[in-house]
Amino acid sequence: MKSSPCELMQSLSLFSQKYLSQYQERYQHLPLIEKDEQWPSPCLSDDYDENHQYWQPCEISDPINFDNVEKALEITIHADFKTYFTSLYSDTLDASCEEGALSLLFAWSKDDFQRLQENVIGHILMKQKLKQPLTLFFALTDDDNMILSVNNDNGEIWVEKVGAKAHKKVADSLVSFINMLSPRIP
Repeated sequence: MKSSPCELMQSLSLFSQKYLSQYQERYQHLPLIEKDEQWPSPCLSDDYDENHQYWQPCEISDPINFDNVEKALEITIHADFKTYFTSLYSDTLDASCEEGALSLLFAWSKDDFQRLQENVIGHILMKQKLKQPLTLFFALTDDDNMILSVNNDNGEIWVEKVGAKAHKKVADSLVSFINMLSPRIP
């Protein structure tokens, strides 16, 4: 199932706002991350102390896409997956649903988006080598061996063991999946 890009962007934005709101309610400030001069991001804001900075998810303004991946591998990546990873820069956002705890993955910056593309290529090549249906990961679960993926053919959300076929459908689309999540504040 394919959602409209606008719906998915709104769902992601709403979830990230809920996450920030609950985080700030608990800690009275934005999320923190260790300072790293080698890892800049538009998500970063003021210093918290000499070792940490505040950060928050931000909309992606520079044009990024998966065109190079699609061209190199001669495939079309599901539109929901592309929208998901080109809407927000963010650190991982922890969440929970009926199935358990998970962490939504995002690119931290344009450079990190390039690293993400390399990981996506590796994942696609592995799926092709194993002759498995193409799925594309977007979240980690609390079980290190399980990931959440978008079925590239129809946009359904599945749980799969790394290196194995997807085995449990959890939602019809990324929009419906994101809308069922609750922020999980550490």
